[in-house]
Amino acid sequence: MTTQTLPIDLYYAATPNGRKITIMLEELELPYGIYPINIGRGDQFKPDFLAISPNNKIPAIVDPEGPEGKPISIFESGAILKYLAEKFDRFYGTTWREKVKIDEWLFWQVGGFGPMLGQNNHFSRYAPEKVPYAIKRYMDESHRLYRVLDTQLQAQKAAGKDFVAGDYSIADIAIYDWSRGSDNHGIDIAEFPTFAEWRQRVTDRPAVQRALGITLDSSQNISAATDKEAQRIMFNQR
Repeated sequence: MTTQTLPIDLYYAATPNGRKITIMLEELELPYGIYPINIGRGDQFKPDFLAISPNNKIPAIVDPEGPEGKPISIFESGAILKYLAEKFDRFYGTTWREKVKIDEWLFWQVGGFGPMLGQNNHFSRYAPEKVPYAIKRYMDESHRLYRVLDTQLQAQKAAGKDFVAGDYSIADIAIYDWSRGSDNHGIDIAEFPTFAEWRQRVTDRPAVQRALGITLDSSQNISAATDKEAQRIMFNQR
């Protein structure tokens, strides 16, 4: 079994993509240190951060005990989850077929569920002008994606499984925190009871509770809904 001696450096903001990685690190019970990136004040554009995350997005990690025992930096939340799952051989199935299924739902989240919910949130809450077409477009797509997820969970439940791709995996970890914003996405959770059961099941995990309990210095708490400077930096608003 692979062990970790030195702490992993996590470059983090308290967003769904950031919390994916704290959940995974807590599930693995690994040593790690958090380096807050204040995305509302432009930390993501600083040269030191861009050196490890060239797309200027959180999260990113630096593992001092990477391949061949040498440090490695990784950006993109899905890539980080896969790296950690493969390194420590946990939450990623045991057969090739299981891994493919997990990959499908991991990529479904990073390619669709997260981006579409993010656009929904942006146009509904943060855009300086309300654009009815955009709001409806992303609300409708969010609803479709929640139905896709609920349908998958219904199929898993019928097969005697409690999670998105069989056993608890990085697919569940990737999807979970995005799904906690269902109220902001215009979703009536009563319409998707199997999804609601799954979300509570994940919420009740001790590692998830530890990750959700992580707090940052109050200076990191910036509301993009009201802070004009944060809007300028994050959304290129003038």
